[in-house]
Amino acid sequence: MTNTANMIDASVPPSGKGCVECDATGSWWVHLRRCASCGHIGCCDDSLGRHATAHFEATGHAVMQSFEPGEDWFWDFVTLQTVPGPRLADPQSHPRRQSVPGPADRVPSDWVEELAERP
Repeated sequence: MTNTANMIDASVPPSGKGCVECDATGSWWVHLRRCASCGHIGCCDDSLGRHATAHFEATGHAVMQSFEPGEDWFWDFVTLQTVPGPRLADPQSHPRRQSVPGPADRVPSDWVEELAERP
């Protein structure tokens, strides 16, 4: 098991309400993950961009927390296991009114098929 104490900075707020990279390109996501080291918000591996994993690969920041309302679990990309973690700086999730997948105005009507067709 990884010692996550030096991988988590509970004082850092999230980078925003949505995936940084998807917002920059006008794309959309399925679920959001928050880097426990720097607060970067990226999309999950079920999303087209898989930006949370890309953030880990680019930075080595191994521990992410779900950024979904009502979820507080942490994931370690090194061990591929859930790990314990402290309460991070608020907000704890994207706004409850934000659609999943989201954002609603960018999600295509055939989103399920689009995800099924990707490699």
